[in-house]
Amino acid sequence: MVNEGKSLAEALLSAKAEGRLTVGVYECAKIMNEDPDSVSFCLLATDDFECDIALQIHFTLIQAFCFDNDISIVRVNDLKRLNTLVGVKGQLEDAHCVLITNPAEDSWEDPALEKLHLFCEESRSYNEWVPEITLPER
Repeated sequence: MVNEGKSLAEALLSAKAEGRLTVGVYECAKIMNEDPDSVSFCLLATDDFECDIALQIHFTLIQAFCFDNDISIVRVNDLKRLNTLVGVKGQLEDAHCVLITNPAEDSWEDPALEKLHLFCEESRSYNEWVPEITLPER
């Protein structure tokens, strides 16, 4: 899991630097509705103690959408660490859902993102439809 966590952190930082990151449940739902083909990867994050029923309903709908549109999806259980990676310094983001969109057609594929797609594909072969990844410490 360490390699997947490192790959996820690298993919998030790369996408953030390139402006390919969407953060927030409602913002992500809007992108998925308007241009689902632009979405490359989906990340759902909760803290273990969180049991917000509305959030769980959103997650169920997002998961179904990702499955129907062949979008790789994972879970992360460290919302604070994810906020550190995707948020703006000093500003708390709603990082319960994060999307990475496809790179521009004239740019190179992100190797970290490719590793994550392979990890998700392998997990599905073991009937683990939404695998959990642990983000590495700083």
